[in-house]
Amino acid sequence: CSASANKPVLTLFTKKPCPLCDEAKEVLEPYKRKFILQEVDITLPENSAWYDKYKYDIPVFHLNGMFLMKHRVNIQKFEDRLKKLELQSE
Repeated sequence: CSASANKPVLTLFTKKPCPLCDEAKEVLEPYKRKFILQEVDITLPENSAWYDKYKYDIPVFHLNGMFLMKHRVNIQKFEDRLKKLELQSE
């Protein structure tokens, strides 16, 4: 099925523990079939640049590599961006 190839990638910049990240993932749960979730642990050595950028802001979300939101999930913004991406890929 080529549908998954067209799914947008939602990148979650996180670290352990991150109660806000867990909360954000719960909020996004109903949408999980619409995107591929990629988690980036900013505490890993190879992610130090992200750590420097986001250490006080997680969770941070990028959609297809572009900054989307931070701290809390903005469902309206998320839905709007997803819809825009769906229209572009048609």
